[in-house]
Amino acid sequence: MAVTEAKRAQKNRRRARIRRKITGTAERPRLSVYRSNVHIYAQLIDDLDGRTLAAADSREVEGAEDRKDAARRVGELIARRALDAGIEIAVFDRGGNKYHGRVAALAEGARETGLKV
Repeated sequence: MAVTEAKRAQKNRRRARIRRKITGTAERPRLSVYRSNVHIYAQLIDDLDGRTLAAADSREVEGAEDRKDAARRVGELIARRALDAGIEIAVFDRGGNKYHGRVAALAEGARETGLKV
């Protein structure tokens, strides 16, 4: 039990360290990623007003081959919703996760669709 608490504390420290450095605005919102064991969630957040501008998650995507493909499709979906809302550029918040695997696939999917991350 102590190992999982230590890992959770380390992740929270990484998350706080990242959040000290980046902030989302209305013109350049923060693309926040949350990764669970099964699903992946993405939000475009304006931190100055404290509101979510767009959101997408892997529960909305259909026909994904695996979790990494689902993450790429979520990236494409959030990018389309951002472009529809008039947002062309965002700052990427990996949420304390490594920029690897599903998190990287989400960012690449958003970039391929036209969002500058």
